[in-house]
Amino acid sequence: MSRIDLEQIARTRGVDLTVWPPRYDPAYRPRPDEEHWLPELECADPPAREKVVFAKLSRQVRYAWERSPFYRRKWQQAGVSPDTLKSLDDLTRFPVVQKADLRAAQAAHPPFGDYLCIEPAEVARIHGTSGTTGRPTVFGIGREDWERVGEAHARILWGAGIRPHDRILICSFFSLYLGSWGALAGGERLGATVFPFGAGVAGQTLMAVQWARDLRPSAFYGTPSYALHFAETARKDGIDPRGLGFRVLFFSGEPGAGIPATRRQIEETFGGACVDMGSMAEMTPWMTNGECRHRTGMHLWQDIVYTQVCDPATWEPVPAGAEGTPVYTHLERTSQPMIRLVSGDRARWTDEPCPCGRTYPRLPQGLYGRLDDMFIVRGENIYPSAIEDTLRAIEGFGGEFRVIVSRREAMDELLVQAEYARSHGDRREALQKTMRERLRARLGVHPRVELMPEGTLPRTEFKARRVLDDRDLYRSFGEGR
Repeated sequence: MSRIDLEQIARTRGVDLTVWPPRYDPAYRPRPDEEHWLPELECADPPAREKVVFAKLSRQVRYAWERSPFYRRKWQQAGVSPDTLKSLDDLTRFPVVQKADLRAAQAAHPPFGDYLCIEPAEVARIHGTSGTTGRPTVFGIGREDWERVGEAHARILWGAGIRPHDRILICSFFSLYLGSWGALAGGERLGATVFPFGAGVAGQTLMAVQWARDLRPSAFYGTPSYALHFAETARKDGIDPRGLGFRVLFFSGEPGAGIPATRRQIEETFGGACVDMGSMAEMTPWMTNGECRHRTGMHLWQDIVYTQVCDPATWEPVPAGAEGTPVYTHLERTSQPMIRLVSGDRARWTDEPCPCGRTYPRLPQGLYGRLDDMFIVRGENIYPSAIEDTLRAIEGFGGEFRVIVSRREAMDELLVQAEYARSHGDRREALQKTMRERLRARLGVHPRVELMPEGTLPRTEFKARRVLDDRDLYRSFGEGR
């Protein structure tokens, strides 16, 4: 369609796009047999949809300029303002935002930073990062923003094939981590039955398997590696994972659902469709990188969060088919809007059509790597600096370490090889236990710790390369089977 009738959308789909932020009718829901939640936008000719995107972007940018000292300062230094924005292409003239900028803003203006655009008393939910690299990042989310998060996630879950008759088992941490809460909000808005079981407590996986056997959920949310752990636990209890009845399994937190071998294993293990989703917690609604039920790669739902895949040296958008890093911009956020936030992930994009009829650009391989040295193990972001900080604070550490990330039966494994001081040669068992427990508490995953005599590992006077990631060998083997 060459033109989008906003008044018709308001009448039939319950969303008023003539105001900003848009107003949504919480009672609206498509018929279960409809493929799309909002087909007028999802299936529009891209130039027609871009007019709607630009109108939202213009209001979002002006709102941030008026409400946020952070953005006004940053944009003035770059010589841009809301008046600079004459087209979508002009967004590239605006400076990018790095996570370090957000941490610095929150350190200078605690707790939310001077990019919070509402009064602190209007914050309805507080979430955040774990702070593995230092100061945690605090997310302050307004009540109306949270309702819009639910709207967006419901729409994207609909695209993934979830319907009101589904029962969703949510097996992810209910804590500061936003992923599980977003899945919960979207499932509730869609009208499905949500089963927020959680994860992370000893013995909880076996309980989740037993509840799934009895309550028969038809959808599963978590990380890919946790799903495989869930399956192993089920088998040990004499339960066939395929018999649990999961029709759709959707994931975020790590790249596994976009890796062909892992996707294939998940679908063969459970007999359901494996759907890849996820961007960044700062960009919630994070599902705006999300596959449809045809699973041809993550759609970029551009009228909710506008995404540019950019050259990490110039921050200019790269052509279709090229690799870059996603740079995200909120279009409906009033509390802590992110405008040109750098993800640091690696991806390539395409504008080739999808069988679902949506005309969004896609990331056909999802997010498959990082530009920095951060790596993901079982859904947790791991930083070498956090490992070093933990080890160097332990009496008996011998001075050097090495990290080996591998895969065993499609599950990520983290091995930390650490030297022990000569003075602790007769106390290695206790030292190993201390290291393992403190690393687990700091990183959020259970590492294996191998102790080595002091002086065993190589030294360097420049930049140490302490992380060895051999999961690519696993992927190559798995994809070639």
